[in-house]
This record gives sequence, C-alpha cells and structure tokens, in this order.
Amino acid sequence: MLAEHPDRVVLVDARTNVPLLSEVDVILCETFGRVTGDGLGLEELTGPDRPKVVVFTWNTEPEAIAASLARGADGHLSNSIASSELVEAIEAVHRGEVVVSPSLECGKEEGDNCDGDWPGRAAGLSPREAEVLSFIAQGLNNQEIASTAHLSINTVKTFIRTAYRKIDVTRRPQAIVWALEHGLAPRGTEAPRLSESTDDQHHQA
Repeated sequence: MLAEHPDRVVLVDARTNVPLLSEVDVILCETFGRVTGDGLGLEELTGPDRPKVVVFTWNTEPEAIAASLARGADGHLSNSIASSELVEAIEAVHRGEVVVSPSLECGKEEGDNCDGDWPGRAAGLSPREAEVLSFIAQGLNNQEIASTAHLSINTVKTFIRTAYRKIDVTRRPQAIVWALEHGLAPRGTEAPRLSESTDDQHHQA
C-alpha cells in the first residue's frame, strides 16, 4: 500500500529492538496475531526518544483504540482504509497529530464486507475469526484471547464456533493444525500441547 506513494513515504524494514528504529520517523505496527506484552508490545516501541507509532489493525472498537493510545501509540488505523488515506494519516501523525479510524463493524458478523486481505480470507474467514484462530494456534485460551483482542468472552466463543464451521473442524487441536498449515500463526509458532481439559471440546468454545 505504501509503495504506491514513493514520493511521500520511504519504506524501511524495521523491527522491534533493531537499532534502525532510531532512524525511522513513523512505525506502522501491524497487530494481526501479536500477543507480545499486553497484546501489542507497544511499550517497546513508544517513548520520548522513539519514532511515532501507528497501530494498523482490524480491531477498531473503542476499547482497542483506547488501549493503543494509553500505551503510547500516536494513531490507530483500520486495515481496511485505502492506501491514500493511510499515507495521509501517517503524514498527520508525523506532524504531531493523533489519528484514529472510526469504529467499524468489519468482521463482527458473518457476511460483513471487509476490504483488504488477511490470512484465512480464502477459506471464508472474517478478519476477527482469522485472528482468533491465530491466537488459538499460539496456545491462548479463550479468556486470554478476550483480553488480548479486547473482546468479550462470549464474542470470542462466537468467533471460534463460526470459524470452526468454516474450516470444517470440531476440536481445538484440529484448529491449531489448520491455522499452522494456512499461515495464520506467526512464523516459528509450534503447536502448543493440549490436554483434554481444553475449553472447546466437542464443539464447545
């Protein structure tokens, strides 16, 4: 998206704890599947001597936006915005403004029309269903997913049920294997060990 505007932004491959961060003006932090720290690990990126940080996410609910800003982010943007809007927002943050996308309903209900792309879309998963599967593949239980994604426990259970139906699985171990095989977990993630006390046995989420 940003490569479409070479006259306005220069892209740098910068990652947490890499010295190059000090030479970057704005960090665009994509959150899909991240569980570092309190879900984002923003404390590692933000601070008076750090670049400005913009969270780039499918989660634009008020609770998620408030959490990002409270942890030092300078912006909270939806993954569904157009590339021109993204560049304008980054430029505004660079000028010292705080920019957030309005709360959207994308991915909250089946049939939502979400722009953009994400792992699992080809299988019919919404952004939220895909991210919940990503968290499952990393070994999080339902309550941990709810806390990380700023969702209610019942909403998490709903996403799990609908996701399982779409990928044709019934148990958590099956969902983990599917997520790992389809790129829904961060690189290097291994399937966690599961006991029979897993919180979604036999269709239960």
